[in-house]
Amino acid sequence: MGTFQLHWDIKKEHHGRLLREFLREHHISKSALTDIKFNGGKIVVNGSEKNVRYVLQEGDQVTVHFPEEKRSPSLIPENIPLDIVYEDDYCLIVNKPAFLSTIPSREHPSGSLANGLLHYYDQQRQNLTVHIVNRLDRDTSGLLLVAKHRYSHFLFSKEQQKGAIKRTYIAIVHGRISEDEGIIDAPIARKDDSIIERTVREDGKKAVTHFRVISRFSDKTVVEVKPVTGRTHQIRLHMSYIGHPLLGDSLYGGQKEEIDRHALHSQSLSFYHPILHKNFTYPCKLPPDMEKIIKHARL
Repeated sequence: MGTFQLHWDIKKEHHGRLLREFLREHHISKSALTDIKFNGGKIVVNGSEKNVRYVLQEGDQVTVHFPEEKRSPSLIPENIPLDIVYEDDYCLIVNKPAFLSTIPSREHPSGSLANGLLHYYDQQRQNLTVHIVNRLDRDTSGLLLVAKHRYSHFLFSKEQQKGAIKRTYIAIVHGRISEDEGIIDAPIARKDDSIIERTVREDGKKAVTHFRVISRFSDKTVVEVKPVTGRTHQIRLHMSYIGHPLLGDSLYGGQKEEIDRHALHSQSLSFYHPILHKNFTYPCKLPPDMEKIIKHARL
C-alpha cells in the first residue's frame, strides 16, 4: 500500500524560491513538515530526497510523500456496500442510503459509512483512514463528500468554511407552503433538556436556510432546500419552525404514517476542488421511499 503523495512541476515563477516557502504556499504547514520529517514521510526533488532549504529550479519535479496515517483502533473495516459516484486520489463522493450512520455513535457503534470506507480502502489497497467533510444524519439519504487524507480534508474544510461547498436537498414536508420560495433566518441552539434535540433561540448560532417549492399536494409540499449554514438538524428544525415539519420526523413534529424516517435527501453536491482546481457538480436521484410518496400524492 502506498502513502498519500502530492506532486508539482515547478514553473518559472517559482524559480529561485526556497522549497519551504513553496510548500507553505500550498498549505503544508510547519507542523506538517515536522510530521513528514520525523514520522516516515519525505520530500523528493527530481528523484532525490531534499530538505526544505533546497532552492527550486524551473522544471524541477517535487513530490511530497506524507507519513502513513494511523487508523483509530475502535474503527473496524466492515463489508458494507457503497454507492460511490465520484472518486479521485484526494476525495470521493458517496450516495449514502437512509438508516446508515456516517460515523459510529453510542447508539450505533458499528455498521457505519466510515466502517464501510475502511473496508473499501483495504480492497483497493489504499492505505487511508476516514475524513468526512460534510456529515449527514443517519436517516438522511444522499450525497456527501469524503476526503482521503488529512491534507485534502484541511483544504476541503476551508472551502466549506467559505461556503464554497453547495448542498441542495429535497424534502417532503407536512402542509401546503403558500410561498413559492423563502429564507428562514433563525438561530439554532441545543435544547436545554436534550443532548440530541435543537431549538430556535435568540442566543443560538446563526442559521440560514433557503427553500423553493417544487410541487404542492393537498396535505404536503415538496421543497428544494439549500442551507447557507451547516447547523445540526438545521433543515429539519427550520421547516418545523415555519409550521411545516418533515414527513417522518417525529423529533420535530412530523408523522410517520407514510415514511419511517425523515423525508430528506441530499440531491446535489457542488464544490471547487482545491487540488485539481476544477468545479464539480454531482446530482443523484431521489430514493424509492420518497419517490413513492410523491407518486401516490399525484394520483
